[in-house]
Amino acid sequence: MKESIVTGNAPQAIGPYSQAIKIGGSEMLFCSGQIALDPTTGEIYGQSVREQTQRVMKNLTAIIEAAGFAAADVVKTTIYLTDLKAFQEVNEVYETFFAYPFPARATVQVGALPRGALVEIDAIVCRQT
Repeated sequence: MKESIVTGNAPQAIGPYSQAIKIGGSEMLFCSGQIALDPTTGEIYGQSVREQTQRVMKNLTAIIEAAGFAAADVVKTTIYLTDLKAFQEVNEVYETFFAYPFPARATVQVGALPRGALVEIDAIVCRQT
């Protein structure tokens, strides 16, 4: 019924979760939240929220493509920021990965993220069959 998606082009999970789950018999993918981990070193990439957002989006894209989907299939994202003052910087990077119509989205401020990350993004992906 459900298939775990794993790719070496994105960081391996740092806890008991899958990079993504594809629902069998449908065209839906649920991507776990990604932080700015370098897939090779497993360390946080970048000091700025801009650099970290670029790495997060590359990680998400790698997972989405490994499951046979594309960025155009993303229907919903949630962005978790440690500081909402970074909202505009995140938007500037985020919009380069998507085209109109942009995915639905929620953005929330959180007290902290794993490994001291500044941003985390998860995604729901779906396409018509």
